[in-house]
Amino acid sequence: MAGIISPSPTALYFTSNVGGRRLKAVSWAGKSVSGNVIRRRNLRIAAEVKFVNAEEAKQLIAEEGYSVVDVRDKTQFERAHIKSCSHIPLFIYNEDNDIGTIIKRTVHNNFSGLFFGLPFTKVNPDFLKSVRNEFSQDRKLLLVCQEGLRSAAAASRLEEAGYENIACVTSGLQSVKPGTFESVGSTELQNAGKAGLITIQGKISAVLGTVLVCAYLFIQFFPDQAEKLFPPTS
Repeated sequence: MAGIISPSPTALYFTSNVGGRRLKAVSWAGKSVSGNVIRRRNLRIAAEVKFVNAEEAKQLIAEEGYSVVDVRDKTQFERAHIKSCSHIPLFIYNEDNDIGTIIKRTVHNNFSGLFFGLPFTKVNPDFLKSVRNEFSQDRKLLLVCQEGLRSAAAASRLEEAGYENIACVTSGLQSVKPGTFESVGSTELQNAGKAGLITIQGKISAVLGTVLVCAYLFIQFFPDQAEKLFPPTS
């Protein structure tokens, strides 16, 4: 009696001239079950994610028909986003009320939330479902986030789900120069990730720096008056 032979995948990689992408061909050989030999070979071509800069991304939209999908959280999206993009967040606000989540949310809000303005989030369980509802698997999608990490993670999930025409902006929207894309919001795209106390840190430093420079110049050019204002201590 013949045994059961599990299929063994074989992966072949070869180079393509399509935007620096690498194509992967995966095949499965035939298998034998209970003495009956089944000869079957499936071949699937899967294109890896394309990473581009802002100018290349703009070209993909204008010339190749890529649709923009913004995977950032609601807060950053509302501050600034590319006009006519789709908003499908990879992470959503975590409003769970179990004791563990409450403790984590409190710690987060007192540190990351306060200083950097980052919301307390969790993975969006409906991310893939939302993408499928709006885009078929043959659509060309340009994923964007603020730093490039969330878009890369989202691209990996979509690739596993069967999407083959995916691109991401390297380093995210923080690397986009003003005017590159037509945007909507109260700030520039590259500044949409800035919030909390860190947004005024630079202003405080600039004011203190100006005061110190002025004080130094006053002492250098008006030493007599400076001595009267700031008498030496004994």
